Amino acid sequence: MSIILVTGASSGIGKATAHALLQQGHTVYVAARRVEAMRELSERGAIPLRMDITHEADVTSVVERITREHGGVDVLINNAGFGMYGSVEDTSIDDARYQFEVNLFGMARLTQLLIPGMRRKGKGTIVNLSSMGGKVYTPLGSWYHATKHAVEGWSDCLRIELKPFGIDVVIVEPGLIATEFGDVLTQPMLDRSGHGPYAGMAQSIARAKVPMSPPTVIADAIVRAVAARRPKTRYVAGKFARPLMFARKYLGDRLYDRLIMSQVG
Repeated sequence: MSIILVTGASSGIGKATAHALLQQGHTVYVAARRVEAMRELSERGAIPLRMDITHEADVTSVVERITREHGGVDVLINNAGFGMYGSVEDTSIDDARYQFEVNLFGMARLTQLLIPGMRRKGKGTIVNLSSMGGKVYTPLGSWYHATKHAVEGWSDCLRIELKPFGIDVVIVEPGLIATEFGDVLTQPMLDRSGHGPYAGMAQSIARAKVPMSPPTVIADAIVRAVAARRPKTRYVAGKFARPLMFARKYLGDRLYDRLIMSQVG
């Protein structure tokens, strides 16, 4: 059994993944800002830790505790993140920076601090939650997509750097998943872009009702990656992920643009 850290475990994919890993008997640390939202996981045996991924002191404290108690982790699941929508024109650079702090730099700092322990063991698995949004794009999602495209490239480089040390790096690319993502995204998007020149686009996105997959679909993919002797470099799961990524790759920019914009009107 492995020592595992799951970030962003207070809801959605992170919580579902932690439940699945606990079911298999792993020692699971769960980290999030909302410790109270992880009570159910704690009752099942998870070890809850308060951590804001953008606060250096929080990240360092989590790493120090796990290192003290278990010498580090065998598996790191970088799930913490959120989606921020709004037009480029309407989104402040401070807000854009915060999107990168959560979705990329916080994850990167936590990973930096846990890599030495994995190198000492000569093994480990790092699972980075990207998104189909790391391969495709949608209107008003510029900064979110920028962070996920960055996660893809960062993870690819990390994978080849760590391969000589026996450490696997896995990218998970969810499609549309029924989590708090939409709730966190919609109102701030409308606050930014719901009343100006992009109002029609923003209102259309806010009204859209689309089918979504449950978080367990992604949790299952992560569990498969953790259990594999030689995990795949990428796991794709969830509504619309494969068809949209296929369309983006093979249709070309202008056809893909028309396809996406046909859904926003």
